[in-house]
Amino acid sequence: MHHNFRIKGGYAQVRALGENHTGCAILIYDINGNHLGNTLITHHDKTTMRIQVQVVPPALDVGVECTLLILSSPTPCEYHGRLTIDSGKKVIALYRGRERENRGATRFAVNSPAVIENLICNGKAYRLHTPVNVELMNISKSGVRFRAQNNALSDGDRFQMRMRISESEKLLIADAIHHVDLNKASEYGCRFLIGSERVV
Repeated sequence: MHHNFRIKGGYAQVRALGENHTGCAILIYDINGNHLGNTLITHHDKTTMRIQVQVVPPALDVGVECTLLILSSPTPCEYHGRLTIDSGKKVIALYRGRERENRGATRFAVNSPAVIENLICNGKAYRLHTPVNVELMNISKSGVRFRAQNNALSDGDRFQMRMRISESEKLLIADAIHHVDLNKASEYGCRFLIGSERVV
C-alpha cells in the first residue's frame, strides 16, 4: 500500500518537489529531534505536488511540528512544517512547509551502517581496495558524523559513502573536516558537498 506526503507553502513547495526524489528515504523527526520513523518515496508527482510513500510511520500525529530529512543525492534536503493528515485519502501534508538553509542545520540522531567505497581526487572517484564500514551517529542537511576504524580517513579527504535506509540506497559525497581518535575507533565530522562541488 502506498501513501502520500504533500509539502505546501513558500520556497519549500518549489524546491521540495522541483527535484525528483523517487527512491529516496525520508527520516522524520519532531521539533525536539525525537525520531518518528523512516519511510521510502515510491513515486514523486511534480504536477500534483505529492510525494507517495511506502509506509506512513505509526508515530506520526496531526498538528505535530516536524522535520522531513530527504536523503537525496548528493546532499539531503531538510523541510519543516506542521503535519496534517487526511486519513481517508492517506495524505500527509506539511502546511507552511519551509526549507532550512545549511546554516544552523539541525543534527538528527541516526543509527545505521554505511560504507565508504571511493575516495575522490581531482573530481574523479577511486575505489578503495578495502571498503571502510562506518556506523552513522547523526546526520543533517549539511553533514554527517560517524564512527569508523582508526586512521580510516584523514582530515581533508573527500569520499563517497553508500548509505542504506528504508530500502533506499544512496551515494553521498562529503569532505572529512575533523576527527577524534578513541581507543578502538575514531569519530569523523564531515560536510556534504554543495551543488558547485559535485563530482562530474
